[in-house]
Amino acid sequence: MSTAILTGQPVPGSSIEADLRSLGFDVRSAADTAEAETLLAAVPGEERVALVDARFVGHVHALRLGLTDPRFPLAAIPGAVTAQPAGRQALTRAMARENSAGGGTTLVDSLADRILTALDTDGTEVHRPELGSLVAVVPADPQVRNEARQALTTVDDEAVRLKSAVKSRDGFFTTYCISPYSRYIARWCARRGLTPNQVTTASLITALIAAACAATGTRGGFVAAGVLLIASFVLDCVDGQIARYSLQYSTLGAWLDATFDRAKEYAYYAGLALGAARGGDDVWALALGAMVLQTCRHVVDFSFNEANHDATANTSPTAALSGKLDSVGWTVWVRRMIVLPIGERWAMIAVLTAATTPRITFYALLIGCAFAATYTTAGRVLRSLTRKARRTDRAAQALADLADSGPLAQGLAEALKKPARGLPGFTAPVVAFLGGLAVVLTAALTGFGGPWAIVAAVVYALTSGLAVARPLKGALDWLVPPLFRAAEYGTVLVLAAKADVNGALPAAFGLVAAVAYHHYDTVYRIRGNAGASPAWLVRSIGGHEGRTLLVTVLAALLTASQFTVALTALAVAVALVVLLESIRFWVAAHKGGAPAVHDEGEPA
Repeated sequence: MSTAILTGQPVPGSSIEADLRSLGFDVRSAADTAEAETLLAAVPGEERVALVDARFVGHVHALRLGLTDPRFPLAAIPGAVTAQPAGRQALTRAMARENSAGGGTTLVDSLADRILTALDTDGTEVHRPELGSLVAVVPADPQVRNEARQALTTVDDEAVRLKSAVKSRDGFFTTYCISPYSRYIARWCARRGLTPNQVTTASLITALIAAACAATGTRGGFVAAGVLLIASFVLDCVDGQIARYSLQYSTLGAWLDATFDRAKEYAYYAGLALGAARGGDDVWALALGAMVLQTCRHVVDFSFNEANHDATANTSPTAALSGKLDSVGWTVWVRRMIVLPIGERWAMIAVLTAATTPRITFYALLIGCAFAATYTTAGRVLRSLTRKARRTDRAAQALADLADSGPLAQGLAEALKKPARGLPGFTAPVVAFLGGLAVVLTAALTGFGGPWAIVAAVVYALTSGLAVARPLKGALDWLVPPLFRAAEYGTVLVLAAKADVNGALPAAFGLVAAVAYHHYDTVYRIRGNAGASPAWLVRSIGGHEGRTLLVTVLAALLTASQFTVALTALAVAVALVVLLESIRFWVAAHKGGAPAVHDEGEPA
């Protein structure tokens, strides 16, 4: 239960008390600052508390935005300030100071606004939501109050609330083909008590049914799969819109939304590959290639953003040009569409599944994603080379965590730390690229099971250690994690294809999916300010260089059929370890009251 403390002189006919109760607050009144401090102290520390001026005039949604958003320890709008448990100490300290300064006299001006000024003076971060056309004021006299009440009638706060439920930045397909009606579905769900997590789960189930339909290999199954994939995407939009409509943000919800998106798409790839196999067409290599390419694209996004989100002196002519293009309406949509965000990508997959074959679908997906990856990566490289940015220790640590270096690379990094100090700033991405290229090309150009792949994997481990021997603060060091991902996933793909036996590529698909889940999980932990995956987990699954070396050794020591069994066993082992730890962590974080997150990010 949340508590709202009304301060100041009550106003006859005011709806503020009823509005607060409609938002779930237990309302109490204080005649002066001393009584407000006493009431504040009586509220249990694990509950949200708000101070609201009794003269407040405004929309209910303005109060909702200012007082119920779970993402911020402290938040305020004119005439109201709120604190969650994490911000309670700062609020109590500011209240004590105001009580001491005011001597407990009857409240004349707004105590909430004075408290907010005190918090600002302390340098405490307080979230102030953008209210737009919503009214939120504390009138100084009856005339201003009447004007404010008239302004309330000219703005439909429900319409504002519904509009704000839609993500402000999204792809063309989502903006114009989904959001115009999905927002009403979101409102319908919210009014019936459905939570974002329940809708997220429904979206996952729908996508899995779509994958099962695709796996039938029949034209009817493909058509049904395409329709269900679009339905799953609609639900995927609805869950976020419910969260924004009702401010139902949570740490667990953000994780479920992000991981289920990846699970849905990659399960659908597997369903298409199974359906193609029923028709006599083996497209597992294409399915695995699409997953590798899409995952590497995401890692590029994550690494670039982590490297630059808190960089100082972060300017670039390329970024300035991008900003100018954003001022021209049609270029915004073209640039958003050519990167093939999730809406456009899933629409393309759904239509091609229903109308063509899995092979054509994968060809189109690979070509589109390859073009998008080239476009976005080239732009980010240009920005990095032309900007003068000083990256922080936090950014360097985030990139090191994303690198997923195991015991081999970490040990080599420690040994090479001193020699690496004198190397040029571009060393890390160059050696990561050369080491990864060596192991993938060697696996591709030599026979299956040859010793040269092991030699190349050892070289890859050495270059991986050298790449992370210094803090990753160079202009292009954000490329190191995606290069590691491409090397590891590419090696598994090539060796499975070279095995040329039934089941090898599906086993490789399972292994890459399990490892990719671990990498995504690391990203979401960092984005949620929860730290990276624990060191024991990274060590237990070997790190990227350890797994790459292990796979090449298995290929050299085992027959092709035995290699397939080994890949399957490795995939199951990795999946069990990372899934159990991931579920344990996120459920514990949710139950432990971790700060709610809601990462709008880029269209995935």
